[in-house]
Amino acid sequence: MKLAVLGAGAWGTALAIRFADRQTVSLWSREAEQVTHMQAERCNQRYLADAPFPDNLSVTATLADAVADAGLILIVTPMSGLRNTLKALRELGSTAPVLWACKGLEAGTMKLPHQVALEEMDDAIPRGMLSGPSFAQEVAKGLPAAVTIASSDAAFAQQVVQDLNTSVLRLYASDDLIGVEIGAAVKNVMAIAAGVADGLNLGLNARAALLTRGLAEMARFSTALGGKAETMMGLAGIGDLMLTATGDLSRNRRVGLLLAQGLNLDEVLKNLGHVAEGVPTAREVVSQAAALNIEMPISRAVCQVLFENVPVSEIITDLMGRSPKMETLQ
Repeated sequence: MKLAVLGAGAWGTALAIRFADRQTVSLWSREAEQVTHMQAERCNQRYLADAPFPDNLSVTATLADAVADAGLILIVTPMSGLRNTLKALRELGSTAPVLWACKGLEAGTMKLPHQVALEEMDDAIPRGMLSGPSFAQEVAKGLPAAVTIASSDAAFAQQVVQDLNTSVLRLYASDDLIGVEIGAAVKNVMAIAAGVADGLNLGLNARAALLTRGLAEMARFSTALGGKAETMMGLAGIGDLMLTATGDLSRNRRVGLLLAQGLNLDEVLKNLGHVAEGVPTAREVVSQAAALNIEMPISRAVCQVLFENVPVSEIITDLMGRSPKMETLQ
């Protein structure tokens, strides 16, 4: 089977390299100059300089060439690029099944990826999401990892697992697409919060409390939108949360660390130099939670620091001063 990977950032490149262990892979970038460099150097010097391309991985700047004869398309753009990529596929007349690895809610609409796909794809085309605890650098190196393939069509998810599973990237199938999308989105917001806490040297006890209560927020949000709370106990929930909130390779954790140093959002993003999906996602999550009357105090606190210039010290005081409650997952 030919696999088309759309998006040549770090994550798209890492997945293209890894899945080329078993498949013929075409990696697409809209930047022709970047493609020229990757073709000549046989690596993505910009993002993963130490990960050479396998022989059966090709690179193109022409979308039609990338998806021609593909048995599966994997979209690995930022969330902001999902809709336009799906539109482009529709204009090409592509009917290949689609997976996305985009994490977040669409800015301005609060829509999850599957809701964007409902508006931009033919209903008959199978679709789903790839998500889970996985840093691009480690996947590209061939270090062991496990991720989830989620689809409302359980048979499709299981077939993808059979087709793409490798000796170092283990795949699991899930029929809870909404829950997996929520886990992928909200864990980035929690990682920003964890970065703030660690940047302020609040200690390991504080981090554990924050992530546990953050997981409860993820579960509340998931069930309110039609997902399953138990999905938050799997790879796409607690697994991805632990990695993103504590791993030094996490961009969203890095955002929190820089905020704790007193930098404002513009300074943080300039320092980061890469997309951190938790930033735009935080605003959409809080807006959606407010519309549904869902209590998400940690997510709200992250928004206050990011967009309202509320000092991080004040946020900590507010969170610790909330009225005690009975502890539940939700």
